Amino acid sequence: MSGSLGRTPESLKASGRSSEKLSLPILQGKIKRDPDGYETELQLIYKQFKASVDLFQQQAALSFSSVGSDPSVAKDLGDRAMFLAHVTPFYPKQLAEFPSQLTDLLRTSCLAMPSGLRNHVSQALILLMNRKSLVIEDLLALFLDVQCIGDRNLRKLAFSHIVQTIRKMSVTDPRHKGLQKIVISMLEQEDETKAKRALVTLCELLKKKVWLGDRHERVAIAICEACFHASPRIMVSSLRFLLDYENIEDEDDSDASDNDDDEDAKPENHVVINREAVYKANNKGTSSSKKKKQAKLQRAMKSIKKKQRASSESTTSTYSPLNHLNDPQKFAEKLLSRLQTGKSIGKTSERIETRLMMMKVIARTIGLHKLQLLSFYTYLQNYAKPHEKDVTQILAAAVQACHDGVPSDAVKPLFMQIVNQFVHDRSRPEAIAVGLNVIREMCLRIPELMTEELLQDLALYKKEHEKAISAGARSLIALFREINPSLLVKKDRGRPGGPVAKPKQFGEVNVFSDVPNVELLQESDHESGSDEDDDDAELPGKDSGSKEKAKGKKRKMVDFDANLLSADTSLRALKRFAEAKSEQPCLDENDGILSNEDFRKIKDLQAKKEAKLALARKGFKVPDSDQLSKKRVNPAKLEAHIRHKLTKEQRMELVKAGREDRVKYQSRTATKQKKVGGSSNKQKEHKKNMPLAAIRSKAGRSKRSKKMKKSNSGTQFRGRKAWK
Repeated sequence: MSGSLGRTPESLKASGRSSEKLSLPILQGKIKRDPDGYETELQLIYKQFKASVDLFQQQAALSFSSVGSDPSVAKDLGDRAMFLAHVTPFYPKQLAEFPSQLTDLLRTSCLAMPSGLRNHVSQALILLMNRKSLVIEDLLALFLDVQCIGDRNLRKLAFSHIVQTIRKMSVTDPRHKGLQKIVISMLEQEDETKAKRALVTLCELLKKKVWLGDRHERVAIAICEACFHASPRIMVSSLRFLLDYENIEDEDDSDASDNDDDEDAKPENHVVINREAVYKANNKGTSSSKKKKQAKLQRAMKSIKKKQRASSESTTSTYSPLNHLNDPQKFAEKLLSRLQTGKSIGKTSERIETRLMMMKVIARTIGLHKLQLLSFYTYLQNYAKPHEKDVTQILAAAVQACHDGVPSDAVKPLFMQIVNQFVHDRSRPEAIAVGLNVIREMCLRIPELMTEELLQDLALYKKEHEKAISAGARSLIALFREINPSLLVKKDRGRPGGPVAKPKQFGEVNVFSDVPNVELLQESDHESGSDEDDDDAELPGKDSGSKEKAKGKKRKMVDFDANLLSADTSLRALKRFAEAKSEQPCLDENDGILSNEDFRKIKDLQAKKEAKLALARKGFKVPDSDQLSKKRVNPAKLEAHIRHKLTKEQRMELVKAGREDRVKYQSRTATKQKKVGGSSNKQKEHKKNMPLAAIRSKAGRSKRSKKMKKSNSGTQFRGRKAWK
């Protein structure tokens, strides 16, 4: 075939180069060293490549079987394509059309190619792009198309190349917008296979945190809008990604957070409990009271550490693609209408799972953006039943959809149905425990749902023998001790640790007119000023009453009578007090600007205040509405883990399972007889000679014991014989 292409074997032989000895890898190395000297060979191989392309296309047009019957054509085409891709940077003018020809070949004849040829051509295109001979936008669109032909190796190669190439690009690269436009436009197509590959690409880049954040919010919006795709598979994939993107990390309830490894956390915000409490827990009281005090300190420290870890977490840990929705209310309403129309409703398990995923996405959107979608709570009433499949996930969605912006009248029917269906005497213990946990979580978000009579009835479950039920009732009591203790009976309110808490009414919002917690800074300055006044009271020139008060002495009745006589000067004293109060520095009189040191001091004072509250509340703290809306509700935390009593058969199985690895019992003599080798170190210890001092002391003890036995033998009464 090479003889018909311009250059004949005779001409090559005359020039000292034989076509029979022409090897592509060797020629490739020579071209890299001397490109100008091997331009003739390049032209020859380029013509052979074009001829191979024409021959391959003719065979593919006739029948697909002819391509498989002559594999040498595909092999020659793949080898020449790889060779030309390697040497293209050395001949930019001669091979200017080669990248477009190779791209057209893969686009038009991809289905007719064998698997090996597809991979060779794809690798050649990747090489051209890396050498900047091919634009990445063209290759991205082509690789998205070739992933749909069903070749697993080619799909894996193209997908990994797309992801790795975009990952290596700079964050500020302007090509990101063009690439996103290509992938999103492919996702919007009706072709299910192409839309699936585009969705997988977007999800992978979002997982790798490449197209993440406000700069790439259009990617997150495109994934959310895929929930309304005409294909059910695309819709399910989008819903599953939105639910699985956020990893559930419930550090507040996990056992790992209870370990002492928390000391390795960042020490910059470390809070130390006051010395007096630590001293009392370790040195004062009985052993039982010390244990109680130490446990109280441990609970307080754990609650403080949990809050510090939550504050030190980055914002990306609570990131969700649903945060970037332009109109979350419209998104939730549209998804709820699709759920209610019954397009995905059926009796099969897959459709039930799809419906459940739609519920959870709607609830997550309502909780994140604090939407008002009142018909959603009415819809959930149909599924809030103990016998329903995956009822804990449905109840978790109901809890997630509750927030302080929803009127309690809209959630009240759903709340009462949960109470009536789960918490009653004829219900199973598992259902009662789940119902109490769900009631607690809903009241944490909307306290107006609970009434005094209902709370007192639910509090009686604290006396149940099942631990899960009693724990759920006690947690409900502990919650209302903090948010509204007036609904509890007197014995359940606990010790009054401060002002009585009252829940916020619907629509009530705390508006800060000043820097939050700035009053702590003013109080600390006032306390330090009062301490200085007490020190100045001991200086000469002060009145006898302030001196005695500073020294801790009691005042006499004479001084008290003298003070009564000066009662007419009380107005002057009040005036002096007002003048002294006005002389104290205030933030309003200054420029009103706080320094970084002031903010650090406010933070430390707030931490000390929280430490005292944690000691008083035994580590319990009610989170605010923003924290509740960002955190996902884990259905596993709502379930009851009740350990039932084992039957005799189950206990025997456990006993037999513990005996499997046990060695058969043998006497010591039998073990010694089976022993092979010399004596052990323990046996050698008994054969060693004792020291001389030990021998003498042992002989002395033996001599003294014999002497004492002999002296006692004559005087001891041994009884009287019966026959004497």
